[in-house]
Amino acid sequence: MRLNDLDERIVLALAEDARRSYADIGAIVGLSAPAVKRRVDRLRAEGAITGFTVRVDPAALGWETEGFIEIYCSRNTSPEAIKQGLARYPEIASASTVTGDADAVVQVFAADMRHFEQVLERIAGEPYVERTKSVLVLSPLLRRYSAEAPPT
Repeated sequence: MRLNDLDERIVLALAEDARRSYADIGAIVGLSAPAVKRRVDRLRAEGAITGFTVRVDPAALGWETEGFIEIYCSRNTSPEAIKQGLARYPEIASASTVTGDADAVVQVFAADMRHFEQVLERIAGEPYVERTKSVLVLSPLLRRYSAEAPPT
């Protein structure tokens, strides 16, 4: 499903602040609050909006160290097997299969360097993992949370 321009502007407004009122969104997009609510309800029912959340600075939760781990798997390891194996790690913020030499890349938040090393060792010890390669984040330069569509 592709969003029309009006629905896209509503989603962008919600992505900026999910607590924004329907009246406020309506003022931005030129609709009444009930019309915005109907559209949001429809977008949720159709699966275009999958939920509402809060963004928390990981450091506020004690996660001071961030890194990425490339995972190189044994032959015939399915994406589902990787997903099931990684789902047990609360330190993993995201995991994706990728093109290139690695089979998957995971984003990890840890309390400190030692904690990151422990997570890396545990992941490397998974039965389907042949090797890993990791990098640590020094300074996040850009993080986007909006739902803005790519330019056409």
